[in-house]
Amino acid sequence: MTGPTITGSLLYTLGDWDNRAAVRVRKNDYRLPHDLDHQLTTKDWFAPALIPYIEHPLIDKAGRSLIQRLAANHLVYFLDYTTVLEHRVVNRSVETIIHGEFDVPIPNQMKTAALQLYTDEGYHALFSNEVAEQVANLYGIRERPTPRRIDRLLSMVDAASPPDRPLTWFLLGFVSETIIAKELLSATRNNLVSTVYLMLRNHLEDEARHSRFFSETFQYLWSILNSAQRDQAARLLLDIINIYFEPDIAWLMRSLASVGFGEQASLQILAGVLQPGAQARRVRSGAVSTFAAMQKAGFFDSAINRQLFFQAGFIDD
Repeated sequence: MTGPTITGSLLYTLGDWDNRAAVRVRKNDYRLPHDLDHQLTTKDWFAPALIPYIEHPLIDKAGRSLIQRLAANHLVYFLDYTTVLEHRVVNRSVETIIHGEFDVPIPNQMKTAALQLYTDEGYHALFSNEVAEQVANLYGIRERPTPRRIDRLLSMVDAASPPDRPLTWFLLGFVSETIIAKELLSATRNNLVSTVYLMLRNHLEDEARHSRFFSETFQYLWSILNSAQRDQAARLLLDIINIYFEPDIAWLMRSLASVGFGEQASLQILAGVLQPGAQARRVRSGAVSTFAAMQKAGFFDSAINRQLFFQAGFIDD
């Protein structure tokens, strides 16, 4: 198979990586601020917009101290998830490009950018872990299981036949990197503890470039997949996108229990997360960049693909 003609000097690159990547130019130690107690009177550990139940009356009634502890739980969970995701999913995804695991020609500049992205993600895992450890120690957060989403994503790879695994790995990374920039943007719009804000902002600046790279690479690969591979990719994308927006209910229940909420109160607090249609709304809101990349690649030119995603409630007919 041969790929499309490559034009444009910046196509498939991370654009001035030496002068823009956080690992190259951001000399931060990410230690918690010395005036943390003062900051916590007005600033948050984690973005309220990313805590789906934070405005529930039972939470509001409990007071700011409890809200901050719940936000700290979410921050540690998010950063633990990020650390594992960057190493075990995203970097494994770019390895398929770096090492030519696809039976397609890979442009040299795409391989170079993939190696740079791999380096970025290692640094993101490092500073995510550094901040998570500090906050976990501060609050005595001991139970830190692997996020359910990670297990679900890795199980997709295990279920794939060996010839199909490179495509599965790549699509896992593609979806991750085209949704995370929006998540980080939502997080950094809020009044966060200074160290957390700085870390997430530096992460966001890298991920905006990563999202563009994965979008362009998806467009390239989609153009040279055969019809059977496209059909398989469509089914995989539906499942992967669904997994990325599934709430980890078991962990949410444990987090609420850690601040004293019983099972019935916790279920009442989480009712909005579990209501019919909530999953489709999360996907529609969070996967905008993913769907835009798929649209640009011609994915939705197929009536079968449009119907598949329409039936799931993820797009309009």
